[in-house]
Amino acid sequence: MKEGVLIYGCYGYTGKLISELAAKAGIKAVLSGRDEQKVAELARSLNLKHSSFDIDDEQKVVEQIKDFKVVLHCAGPFIYTAKKMANACIKAKTHYLDITGEYQVFEAMFRLSDTAASAGVMLMSGVGFDVVPTDCLALYLKEKVPNADTLELSLYMKGGKLSHGTAITIAENLGEATILRRDGKLVKIHNGKLIKEIKIDGENKRGVAISWGDVSTAFRTTGIPNITVYNILPQKLIDSMRVSNYLGFLFRTRFVKNIIINRIKKRPAGPDEKERNNSSSVVWGEAQSKAGGVHRAILNLPEGYTLTAQTAIKIVENILEKDPPIGTKTPAQVFGSGFILQFAGVTRKDVL
Repeated sequence: MKEGVLIYGCYGYTGKLISELAAKAGIKAVLSGRDEQKVAELARSLNLKHSSFDIDDEQKVVEQIKDFKVVLHCAGPFIYTAKKMANACIKAKTHYLDITGEYQVFEAMFRLSDTAASAGVMLMSGVGFDVVPTDCLALYLKEKVPNADTLELSLYMKGGKLSHGTAITIAENLGEATILRRDGKLVKIHNGKLIKEIKIDGENKRGVAISWGDVSTAFRTTGIPNITVYNILPQKLIDSMRVSNYLGFLFRTRFVKNIIINRIKKRPAGPDEKERNNSSSVVWGEAQSKAGGVHRAILNLPEGYTLTAQTAIKIVENILEKDPPIGTKTPAQVFGSGFILQFAGVTRKDVL
């Protein structure tokens, strides 16, 4: 009988937070990743079992994960790693979770849905800050406006900084266009082109459209055909996004990406505990119908990496306790719009 969770990519910044929380929660977890020494050191410090393997050898991965009920995949960039692990999970008949926010990965997972269902497996990407809060808010707004045809979401980060993994993921996507959902299809626009004034905390903030995972997940969760996700950013960053439209060919080269990634690796791995505790985030959302219905709401949230560890571990616990539905699913599809409200520091309020 399958049991327990294998946490792959355990020693990365977010993977380590998740592993620490798994140990604290008493979950039957085995830590894993490519680097045997790093895996073993973390496992010893947390008194957990461990293994090490590379995901490029699919048959070896299947052998390593076949006895687990679920794999929590934390090793990015997920555009290169997620499909490899998901395919192995399907062959091993083991449920798959990851913490990606990349729309390309979500789309790839939805294409695997029928294959996963045939194997009796659930695939669920985005079990962290990307995209649990936004997915839950999207479903809540859909419940308020059942005939909604337009969904807008916006992110606002108060303090904190990026982990190596997140920053490298951004670097890997440099030079690419911004992605929206229009009439049910993904479309591209120039970076920095679409701006929206959004009232948060009683102040007007300037949001710019970004390629967030909800252009994929919220569409499956709600069926709303027109979806835009904004990020509240300083004007300097918005200006940089606009400049990237003319230099995209450079940012897409492997040479430039590697220069940026090497610089990222020289920085601190991510926010320390004090920075996480002193930071927070907000998700704003609005659903509208051409027939006239409209509803707005805001989620006030803890810092993103802290919340990612909490939501990921809670989803693991739920799957270990009860068999999930099969096929590719979103967090809110399985756990509902109120799932996010159980975590400390999370509040939801309707906005006039």
